[in-house]
Amino acid sequence: MTNQINIAVIGVGRWGVHLLRNFLANPQVNVVAVVDPHPERLAAVKQQFNLDSNVILTTQWQDLKTVPGLTGVAIATPATTHYALIKDALQQGYHVLAEKPLTLNPAECRELCHLAEEHHLILTVDHTYLFHPAVEQGKTVVQAGKLGDLRYGYASRTHLGPVRQDVDALWDLAIHDIAIFNAWLGQIPIKVQATGTVWLQGAGEQGSRGAGEQGGRGAGVSPYTDSALPQGLADLVWLTLTYPDGFQAYIHLCWLNSDKQRRLGIVGSLGSLIFDEMSVSSPLTLLHGEFEQQGNQFIPVNQRHIALELQPGEPLGRVCSSFVASILNNTPSEVSSGWVGTELVEILAALTLSLSQGGKPVFLSDRIVKD
Repeated sequence: MTNQINIAVIGVGRWGVHLLRNFLANPQVNVVAVVDPHPERLAAVKQQFNLDSNVILTTQWQDLKTVPGLTGVAIATPATTHYALIKDALQQGYHVLAEKPLTLNPAECRELCHLAEEHHLILTVDHTYLFHPAVEQGKTVVQAGKLGDLRYGYASRTHLGPVRQDVDALWDLAIHDIAIFNAWLGQIPIKVQATGTVWLQGAGEQGSRGAGEQGGRGAGVSPYTDSALPQGLADLVWLTLTYPDGFQAYIHLCWLNSDKQRRLGIVGSLGSLIFDEMSVSSPLTLLHGEFEQQGNQFIPVNQRHIALELQPGEPLGRVCSSFVASILNNTPSEVSSGWVGTELVEILAALTLSLSQGGKPVFLSDRIVKD
């Protein structure tokens, strides 16, 4: 295989335009086509990136089937469209980088993973946080035992909008923090619980929207098909994840909170590790501190604050480079393969079931069975 590959970007909305930018900047990539159903978006990216006249701009995915030498596709379309697009791409012999979540249905995810393996193709999911320097460094710190015995984890992901009309705050926000906890701990939950509150979009409003009115989403499998909250789309969600070793992580999600937070931490017997994305100066901090018992008193000792240095680099650029390397080396991504994406969708589906049952615990296998 040559050291340059031909890639098409499908979908150049808010996120897809950044994928396009990174692939255009990658010396091992030749962007041969851009697909988007909106002609005005195609015109905008042509002007923004001064695209060569040889780059095919089309509103029809099917047009790619006539493009010679196409190696892979990057799919940044609504999640409801992923299954059909990814399946078609794999059957055409293209490697695939898909925006998260892989699909909204665990069975579909597993089918796509098997299909990629059968065709000896790379299927990677764009879980960008897993390529963030702070997450990579945090994994090293946790797994080196620098926090001592792990006690618990917590995360808060809040903001004031945008409010989605196709999925709730769980499916919109949770996948990021779950992916980070899984990576740092090196395991996936065996039990999950979720509770939620609806303020903005009750069942009547949510149910009245057609497929064409849901943020441009196409028809597809909805996570609410069999487990809809009777009161509508949750604006606030609280999650509890329990891991095989008994470690628990608590996650707070809300898109109706003007206090914007992107904060995740793990607490251990020797200190805490904090990833605060809103902190520009020190996004990853190691807070040393433990207790010394004196009689019946517990006295804090060894307290110090260390802002950890991070390697430079845009996380999404690392995603794109990893995808290219996987294709050139014919090796699935160790960080964010289709199977990693499937694990996360399995967890989200279980959390959706718990949410629909008022927080009832839902148990998962401690591994994804590839059958």
